[in-house]
Amino acid sequence: MNTATDTTGPRTAPLPNRLPIALLTLSAFVAITTEYGIIGIMPELAQGLGVSTTTAGQLVTLFAVTVMLSGPFLTALLAGKKRKPLFISVMVIYAVANLIATLAPNFATLAVARLLPALALPVFWGTASETAVQLAGPGNAGRASAQFYLGSACALLIGIPFGTLISHLLGWRALFGVLALLSLITAAAHYYYMPTLEKPLKFRLKEQLGILKKPYFLINLLLSVVVFTAMFTAYTYFAHFLQKVAGVSDADVGWWLLGFGAIGLVGNWLGGKFLDRSLLRTTIFFLSMLGCGMTLSTLMASQPILLWIALAMWGIAYTALFPVCQVRVVAAAQRAKALAGTMNVSATNGGTALGSMIGGAIVAQWGIGILGFAATLIALLGVWLTWQTIKMKRRYAIAPLE
Repeated sequence: MNTATDTTGPRTAPLPNRLPIALLTLSAFVAITTEYGIIGIMPELAQGLGVSTTTAGQLVTLFAVTVMLSGPFLTALLAGKKRKPLFISVMVIYAVANLIATLAPNFATLAVARLLPALALPVFWGTASETAVQLAGPGNAGRASAQFYLGSACALLIGIPFGTLISHLLGWRALFGVLALLSLITAAAHYYYMPTLEKPLKFRLKEQLGILKKPYFLINLLLSVVVFTAMFTAYTYFAHFLQKVAGVSDADVGWWLLGFGAIGLVGNWLGGKFLDRSLLRTTIFFLSMLGCGMTLSTLMASQPILLWIALAMWGIAYTALFPVCQVRVVAAAQRAKALAGTMNVSATNGGTALGSMIGGAIVAQWGIGILGFAATLIALLGVWLTWQTIKMKRRYAIAPLE
């Protein structure tokens, strides 16, 4: 099933199976908020468990590394399973994991609670994005993909800032409690409203892994690692940056994150618009915007209006790069699309882990003040690598990403 954008067919026709696709969008919201919601509560969590902020930041690293290492194998193993029970199982796992996190008495228990959803995330993401396209039917792949990725955008808009506000009012554990309840509700909704789809074809593992022999696919995968390293070198410690560099009070951090996520919806819209064009040049555009936004945010931290403009650039680029990277990598694979999608999830989580480690080391060694500059240098590396990818496509006359 090709999950690349398909723009054929009438634009005005209603999207089929809107409710099941909306359930996948809600599941994506739960998944992304579970993974990244911890960023907004990092200072409170660190204080509550008696660890440093940089140590708490390694929970992001742990989650990402687990996704990176387990994702391709688990997805290939479960690629032939029926989708409905698979999605229900994933949401139940999220409910249990978030409940454990809510009750975690120490840092080690919380780390274990992070492992469970990290194992489930790549399986869900690789199969759900493919299922959304299947539910939408011919001619609606692009619209279905945009709606599915709206879940991750809404996690940035609502999930992370809402978690920060809950943490300030009720304590950091409250976020995980809400996510546990929402996961259970989503699992029940899948049981009642997700149709029983035709069992997908299952290719042998060796056949699926054949995409790893294609240099063009691999360089696109590497590009996702670099892009997300640039993004999360700075974003992992975004709440810390707002407090220590921009001088935002603890009570207001959640509102700043809400604004960052809100402007990010523009990025989700722009990313969807550019999916019909050159995905590689689109990557260059948003990487350049990301670097400008991160650098200017650091330089303008003491000027509220200019800081908001810089954060708007950062937020738009950050949100747009999620779907752009996913569609670009999946389009670079000719078969085993679910595995390709999951391998991109693994690659992006590898970048997330690397970025959070680099960011943590920089904060510990030189302080939070230079983090934006360091992340921008990595973004420039991504721009250079994207140009090399374009040259490879031209050299070997590879068909345009579609």
